Amino acid sequence: MAESRTEGLSAAQDVKDAAASWLTYLSTERQLSPKTSEAYARDLGQFLAFLGPHGNCLPDLPRLFSLSARDVRAFLAARRMTGVGSRSLSRALSALRMFYRFLERRGFGKNDAVRTVSLPKIPHSVPKPLTAPKATALIESADIASPDAPDWITARDTAVLTLLYGSGLRISEALSLNRRDAPIKGRDMLRVLGKGGKTRVVPVLPITREAVEAYLDLCPLPLPADGPLFVGAQGRQLSPRILQLAIARSRGALGLPDTATPHALRHSFATHLLGAGADLRAIQELLGHASLSTTQGYTEVDRAHLLKIYTSAHPRS
Repeated sequence: MAESRTEGLSAAQDVKDAAASWLTYLSTERQLSPKTSEAYARDLGQFLAFLGPHGNCLPDLPRLFSLSARDVRAFLAARRMTGVGSRSLSRALSALRMFYRFLERRGFGKNDAVRTVSLPKIPHSVPKPLTAPKATALIESADIASPDAPDWITARDTAVLTLLYGSGLRISEALSLNRRDAPIKGRDMLRVLGKGGKTRVVPVLPITREAVEAYLDLCPLPLPADGPLFVGAQGRQLSPRILQLAIARSRGALGLPDTATPHALRHSFATHLLGAGADLRAIQELLGHASLSTTQGYTEVDRAHLLKIYTSAHPRS
């Protein structure tokens, strides 16, 4: 399958073989959708087609590893001149970063030029909920958004995004969790301290626990019980800005709308629950929007029912 998508590449055989291995990796190990993999295959094909005339030779692996940032910018500029927008250019650059990272990890060679080129800026739009497939794609895009990051960073970002969508947390609430609060070991509920010092209980899906456990298994830094659960490279509490930038990169890489934000993930959680038949007041309580006077009749049993509705609406969980 991957080989058929690389037959028409304007490149030497060593590049075609590497590209076929990469596309197989995307569809099997990364489990990207066929459409996403096809888009990345097209992006790589366009890049290689540009390099031939640009360098007056059929690009092979040594040629790919000798490229400069100027060469990459020339490719983006050429695409821009044909009317390609910032979103598509951003996705193309992200695809190239992923391809080069794959080549480095598989021992083919290394070139840091691609990662030094900045992603094109995409205009900002008003936030709104995402569809379930788009929300899921965004959660699974951490490796795409930061193709040069260590595995534990990728796992960390995935875990945070899963909490935003799977439990309806604000980004500040997710990042303020302590290590002892980690939703692991079979927990299906999480107590969260929200705005105004109000505490609420939210559901924790199996896929959320798995994401947090994967992060904890890979994190090389000490995480004291009373310290932050999610940390940056220096061991301090993770900054919201890091996640916001990662999501911005994912939008371009996946071709998602500008409305794909941390806030949108949280409200996508509510919208999808409501669409699955959940009670509006219960959802408001889960989001921390409703006062206790309107929701005090809701019990842990009601929350368990809400969790059941949410899980049935998302079979992958």
